[in-house]
Parts: sequence; structure tokens; C-alpha cells
Amino acid sequence: MSTAVRDTSVTVNGLRLGYRDWGGSAAVPALAFHGFALNAHSFDEVAPRLSDLLHIYAFHQRGHGLSEWAPEVADYTRDNMVSDIEAVTEALALERPVLMGHSMGGMNAMTFAGRHPDAVRALILIDVGPEVSVDGANEVRQFVAGPYAMESLDAWVEHTHKYYPYRSKEGIRARLSVSLRETADGQMSKQYDERFREAGFGGVARAKDDIWDVAKAVSCPTLLLHGEKSPVLKREQAEKFASANPHVELVTIAEAGHSVAGDQPDAFVEATRAFLGRVL
Repeated sequence: MSTAVRDTSVTVNGLRLGYRDWGGSAAVPALAFHGFALNAHSFDEVAPRLSDLLHIYAFHQRGHGLSEWAPEVADYTRDNMVSDIEAVTEALALERPVLMGHSMGGMNAMTFAGRHPDAVRALILIDVGPEVSVDGANEVRQFVAGPYAMESLDAWVEHTHKYYPYRSKEGIRARLSVSLRETADGQMSKQYDERFREAGFGGVARAKDDIWDVAKAVSCPTLLLHGEKSPVLKREQAEKFASANPHVELVTIAEAGHSVAGDQPDAFVEATRAFLGRVL
């Protein structure tokens, strides 16, 4: 299942959004969206192994990775990011794509699916639901509020491993080697909008509709991949979501934290392939 990835971009809603087109022979399109302060490389370990089932377009969302930053911090809202999904689907002429999203990206994908039930073939949510742990979300914010630039890739690997203890340092190094940029003074810096680190930035603003209303409106086949050791989505929160919507199938991935695809890529692929085999 090897495939050649192509890095390119599309301009929607006035912003150039970069994405990784994983190609392959699959007829079913899929859009993949990463979590807050991450980027499209979040799917590097799993996308090639799904390319016989899905033609995956993994996006750098606005303000992240290789995509342009929004003009104003106030432009980072879930409504705007959902609008980006709609515009991307139209720009790439994708018919009823599968949506895959981790954390913030999952919230955006779930909102799109709830608002546009006829436009989504299936939904894969990675450690996210209408309720998440406040303490876990604060952990993410603390990580983002930490260093924005460090002296070397080695320093970043050690720092990042403290927050992602279930992922190997080799895996972290591989991800960071394509997710950092060199600054003018020779340091290695993150690629997300630096304004995310400002004290006044409260995170991506909530959407206009209630998130539980959105979650219950999702009517396409939905796989919820929950990390057993996740500080963000607790088991009881995942079960509550699955109980509230009969279209949601819950699979808990052992020895995985919040970053399920990176922590346990083999188990991620196995569960995803089994789900897709039933619904495609």
C-alpha cells in the first residue's frame, strides 16, 4: 500500500491552505484534519496504509503548518474552520468524502457532518467528542504556551516526549523533522500562528450551534477512536457520546494517549480498516 504523497495548496475563504495529497488508487475521497497546534503530518504514519481504501487529503488548517495565518486572532473560530471544510470540498470537487479529524480537527469535522448530513460518507473522530476533560484541554494549552523555538531538533524531541509519553522518541523525531522551521538566529521553531500563545487567546472560538446538538445530528457511520490513557477524552465521556448517538461506534485503543494515530499507528489502522470495510 505504498503511495507517493504530493504537497500542494488551495486558496479558500481568502487563505492559502496547504495539504498533503496521498494519492493512491482509491475512488473514495477523504479529508483529514489535525489537532490544535499540530499540522497535516499528524497522519503521516497512517495515511499510506489506508490508501487502497481512501484517497486522503490531509490539511494544514488555517494558522497551522504550511497554511496562511488568519488576518485577526478573532478569525480562528470553529465556524470559520467548518466553512473552510465546505470550501475545500467544493474546490477539490469531492463527492461525499469521508471526514477524519483529531481533537480540534475532529470537532470541526463533526460540526460539518452534523450541519451537512448528506455531504459526508463517514466520519472518523480521533479522541474527541462533545465533552472533553478541562484538565486535559489545559494540558494542551500549557504545551502551546511553552517554548515556541528551541536550539535544536534534539531539544524539541526531549521536550515533546514529556507530553507524548506513549510515542517513541524515534516517532517524535520523524514528525518534528518535517514540522519545524529554522529561524533567522538558527533555532528550530514551531509552524503555527504565534498569536496562539498570547494570554488573551482563549482557543478556537465556539461555533454558533450547541455542540451536543451537533453531535446528535451526525447521521453518517461514525468511528470514535478513543485513547485509553488520554487526558483529554475520558472513557466515560466517550461512552456518553456513543450512547447519545446510535451512529457512533466506540473503539478504545490500548496504550494510547490523546494522539492515537501517533501513539499506536498499527492499532489505529486496524480499527479504521475494519470500520471502512463495513461502511464503504
